[in-house]
Amino acid sequence: MSLRQQLKGTGVALITPFTDTLSVDYDALGRVIDHVIAGGVEYVVTLGTTGETPTLDKKEKLDIVNYTFEKVADRVPVVVGIGGFNTQELLNDLKSYPLDKAIAVLSAAPYYSKPSQEGIYQHYKALAEVSPKPILLYNVPGRTGRNMNAETTIRLAKEVKNIAGIKEAGGDMMQCMQILKEVPEDFLVVSGDDGLALSQIACGMDGVISVIGNTLPAQFSEMVRLSLKNDFVAARAINNRLLQAYDLLFAENNPAGVKAFMTQQGIIGNHLRLPVTPVSDGLYQKIQGYLKTV
Repeated sequence: MSLRQQLKGTGVALITPFTDTLSVDYDALGRVIDHVIAGGVEYVVTLGTTGETPTLDKKEKLDIVNYTFEKVADRVPVVVGIGGFNTQELLNDLKSYPLDKAIAVLSAAPYYSKPSQEGIYQHYKALAEVSPKPILLYNVPGRTGRNMNAETTIRLAKEVKNIAGIKEAGGDMMQCMQILKEVPEDFLVVSGDDGLALSQIACGMDGVISVIGNTLPAQFSEMVRLSLKNDFVAARAINNRLLQAYDLLFAENNPAGVKAFMTQQGIIGNHLRLPVTPVSDGLYQKIQGYLKTV
């Protein structure tokens, strides 16, 4: 089975729960993993930006990866996030992280440095040359400060053998359609925007790597499956019920929003590491009210 077939559907960018002393809460992480798998998602992503990776040290990252493999126990595929702005450091990470049980590596485009399109291309080409697993590009200009344009994505897809897909979160539908039109047939293209997933699947995407899948995995993954079956009437009905959730999740910060949802569900405690803080009382009350309707 190809990677594109294995990662078709809903992936979840897992949060990292913390205790009230802000250490990693592995008991809660185990509950999150069980919750999303029981909800029917197709795979999980550990160490994505939703997991507050900028605030995790190297040992914590390695421990989280190992714990995730152990807890998932081959129930679903696991993608490991290894991204950042220091290419050389990422090359070292790709050689040293425990990736034997990973199906792929998701790597966010370099942030802050705002490299040219050629810089982005050379960065990913260097990662792909040393990675023991296929690389999934991640275009998220809202966080990185630089859009990876369609031409760069298509060039990487066609020219670099170990680059196998992209999580596209640029929010530009024309860019998405251009990518889908030009990339090789076996190249995985998934959405990085929960609120656009239905429309992007209608354009030809293979699914989504989601935030809302942490909190409402059953509803969201069913919507994605229906969309992939071209049953957009049924998918739209579920999506319409989730529209308010999309707004609430990202109103102030991700993952502050999803952690508020999951605190209300009794899965985790509402703890985040600075500079991220919990959502405001007003937003928290709106989340509380919404969950009563689901």
